[in-house]
Amino acid sequence: MIPDEHTIFDLWNAYNLPLSKRNHSRLVARVALFFAKRVSDAILVSIDTALLYAGAMLHDLDKNIKKVKDEHHPDTGVRVLCEKGFGEVADLIKTHSLPSILNQTMALQTWEEKILFLSDKMVKHDIITVDERFRLWRKESLPQDTVIMLDATYPLVKALEKEVFDIIGISAKDVANLA
Repeated sequence: MIPDEHTIFDLWNAYNLPLSKRNHSRLVARVALFFAKRVSDAILVSIDTALLYAGAMLHDLDKNIKKVKDEHHPDTGVRVLCEKGFGEVADLIKTHSLPSILNQTMALQTWEEKILFLSDKMVKHDIITVDERFRLWRKESLPQDTVIMLDATYPLVKALEKEVFDIIGISAKDVANLA
């Protein structure tokens, strides 16, 4: 089952999703729907926009939820969504975190997964480019294993960005200008 917008807002409230994450999720949804429309039109592929929208709006639901042992982002959100009967959305959001692009068994197989992943990497507080998002991460004081993960994921994220932008015929700066 895919939650409607009212249910999404109820989940945000029930799990105390911070305002900054609500705003981030709204922008991710905006970018995701922009990509979905253009990819669908360009290559005549069907993209489940209701699922994509729900995934974009709920991908960071776990930010204020207590994690159980060995859970990391987005595992907690996946667990909660499955418990609530939203397994299809849970399956989508489990692939949106940066390390998932390295996992060959999980890595971005559907257009909904690709678009959610890329859209999330192009939104911080505003719509930005992938390059800017990685620059911001690299400015943070991160553990060495995270820096190694950033270095490993960057070329894969750039390849996904190129795939999508080649299909829709725009540049990263064009998307950043949506704001």
